[in-house]
Amino acid sequence: MSKSSFRMVETPNVYCLVSGAAEGNTRLNAFDNALLEAGVGDTNLMRMSSICPPGAEQVERNEIELPGGGLIPLAYAHIDSQTPQMWIASAVAVGIPEDDTQPGVIMEFEDHTRLEYVETIVKQMVVDAFEYRKRALKEIKFVGVEHQVEKCAATFAAAVLWYK
Repeated sequence: MSKSSFRMVETPNVYCLVSGAAEGNTRLNAFDNALLEAGVGDTNLMRMSSICPPGAEQVERNEIELPGGGLIPLAYAHIDSQTPQMWIASAVAVGIPEDDTQPGVIMEFEDHTRLEYVETIVKQMVVDAFEYRKRALKEIKFVGVEHQVEKCAATFAAAVLWYK
């Protein structure tokens, strides 16, 4: 096998955007509950850097089957808090290039604030990433979630990469 044809893993060809927010008895339980709400709680998250494969198609979470315990590549934002009444928010934005032979960019952001602020920041991060790459931006896909903490809470937003 030549170097140019070797791949450790096949490149994913679809992605879906998911989010969840939840309370829990501990910070880890709140995070786990947010993962369950997002539909990825029974998988092993493989956090990756922020590139969407060229030509990847966006699908809904229910259109792909993620194996229980499987190693699932995703880019994600998450935050937690134990401060009652505090707002927390997580968001992910995917920049889709005009040229579908080029990779897109996934940006993640989270903060102890409302979703409107987090959305503004993460979308600007996509714009900046395309400017740095001197790549034309076709559109931005977005998912985000906010939650006002009752006792102990977490928010989670992700771009899950998978195969069709």
